[in-house]
Amino acid sequence: MAAYGLYTHIASNKTRSMLLLAGLFLLIYVLVFAGALVAEVFSHAGRSVDFYLTNARRDLIAALPWATIAAVAWIVIAYFFHQNMIDAVTGGATVSRQQEPRLYNLLENLCISRGIPMPKLKVMDSPALNAFASGLNRQQYSITVTTGLLQALNDSEMEAVLGHELTHIRNGDVQLMVVAVIIAGVVGFFGELFFRMFTNLSWNSSGSGWSSSRSSSSSSSDRDKGGGGAVIAIIIAVALIVLAWLLSQVVKLALSRSREYLADAGAVELTKNPDAMITALRKIENRGELPGATSAVMELCVDNPREGFADLFATHPSVDARVKALVQFAGGHDPGPLALPSDTAEGPEEAAPAAEQPPVPHGPWSDPVAPPGMPDPASGRPAGTQGASQDPLPGSLPGPLQGPWGRHG
Repeated sequence: MAAYGLYTHIASNKTRSMLLLAGLFLLIYVLVFAGALVAEVFSHAGRSVDFYLTNARRDLIAALPWATIAAVAWIVIAYFFHQNMIDAVTGGATVSRQQEPRLYNLLENLCISRGIPMPKLKVMDSPALNAFASGLNRQQYSITVTTGLLQALNDSEMEAVLGHELTHIRNGDVQLMVVAVIIAGVVGFFGELFFRMFTNLSWNSSGSGWSSSRSSSSSSSDRDKGGGGAVIAIIIAVALIVLAWLLSQVVKLALSRSREYLADAGAVELTKNPDAMITALRKIENRGELPGATSAVMELCVDNPREGFADLFATHPSVDARVKALVQFAGGHDPGPLALPSDTAEGPEEAAPAAEQPPVPHGPWSDPVAPPGMPDPASGRPAGTQGASQDPLPGSLPGPLQGPWGRHG
């Protein structure tokens, strides 16, 4: 029943994700409508709001096929070249069994145990503790881990992280996340384009309408007939652009947050070791920031430490929430936040004085004296026998001595 619930949840999550991706296409059309409003304001100054909205709707219908073609072309380009772009940003390089036998064998064993095709294995040189999966089909699937993660995790923890990323591939999360990032990139691109265009505009000193900073005084005077409708139309366009960008971020987050819980559960299902996943998360916690990585790459990672205001734009659930779910539903044990040796390691200059021990003074007035029969603190032998192991004095006879009172040994 547990497995049925898990896979049912995965299937419903995929359906919701596809609907959200369709919503992202609608956001592109919203941006086109906002751009049409701006174009109508510049083309026809001093008109009413109804005029601008009617003409903008007409322009949207005319531009709808071209906007769709442009969005699809963007996706096609990203489909074939997104992995190259990710590798260029992260510096990940494909490794073989000979180069990383430990990592390769762990991933291969997981794939064999479930009959999963072996994805490509990549390693990026970074002290950060993180990993991510990428790809849109079986030929492109890859799992990238950092060198810092390889050094910090033991075999069972590394196996859990690989199982987490492998679950993202099995559940179809990787394709949906990559497509969502691509389409959200389109929204961000057009939004930035419009805002850059707005920065080149200035409000006429007469307050009658919008004009370009490069426009002539004659064209500016043509817009002095009125401008209340133009102002409202521009405000509507700006509001639509901001709304489209915010919704694209919210949709993108909806595709990632719930999937992390499923990937953690999938890792436990693959490894049968919830404690390994928990300790791996605790070690990765707040140590996963990839220098130079874009937000799109960080959203694919095991943990994304980047957070927005009021946690609204956090792309991953907190480690505490994920660990709590594993403890509650998988029976794991939470050790709490873990400190790594690299967190408390000091430099060699600072550590050297602490490692040196002051020399123990020796001499007739400095040697400690122990009571008879007790171990001497300097030599470890019973008191009075400090010289027993020393060489005999010159002229002394070896072996037991004979005397008038009998044999002495």
